[in-house]
Amino acid sequence: MIRVLLAEDQALVLGALSALLSLEDDLEVVGTASDGETAFAKVQELRPDVLVTDIEMPRLSGLDLAARVQAQAPSVRVVIVTTFGRAGYLRRALEVGAKGYLLKDAPASELADAIRRVHAGGRAIDPHLAAEAWGETDPLTERERQVLREAEGGASTAAIAAALHLSEGTVRNYLSEAISKLGAENRVEAARQAREKGWL
Repeated sequence: MIRVLLAEDQALVLGALSALLSLEDDLEVVGTASDGETAFAKVQELRPDVLVTDIEMPRLSGLDLAARVQAQAPSVRVVIVTTFGRAGYLRRALEVGAKGYLLKDAPASELADAIRRVHAGGRAIDPHLAAEAWGETDPLTERERQVLREAEGGASTAAIAAALHLSEGTVRNYLSEAISKLGAENRVEAARQAREKGWL
C-alpha cells in the first residue's frame, strides 16, 4: 500500500480527493490537513510515502511546505495539485523538491497514477505546463521577489526596508532592477506581472 497524506484548505475538495483516492486498491489515505503547518506536523508524525498538497494554503504555502519536507523528511515525496496552471509555479515547485505537479481539473485516475509514478521514483508533471515552463525564464532574484511581495501590498520603501532588514537605498535598487527586468511602469505593475507569471 502507498500511504498518502492530503493537504488542502477547501473542505469539499479535501473530502472529494480523500474519497476518490480511497477507492484505489493500492492507495491508503492516512491523514488530511487543512493548512500547511498542520500538514507538516502530520508528515513528521505519520511519515506517509506521498504528500499531496495545494499551493495556496493558510499558515504555510504548499511550496514552503514542500521545501520543508524536502529538507527534513526527504523520503516523503511531494505532489502538488493546484488550480494555478502557471509555468512559474511549476518551476518553483520543482526547485523546492516536488516530484509531481497536476492541475485540479485533471481526472482522478491521473492523480492516482501520478502518486504511483512519484512513489516509484519518477516524476508526474502536467505536460502542457512542462512545455510552457521551459520556454520562459524567471528573471528575478530571490531578493527582488521578496521586495516585490512586500510592494504588492502597497508597503512603502521604508516599510519594506524594515520588514526585510535592508536599507531604503538597497530596497530602491531591488525595486528598480525588478521594474526594469519586467518592463513595468512602476512597482505595483511589476508585482502584478510577476504574480501573474507565477514568479511570486
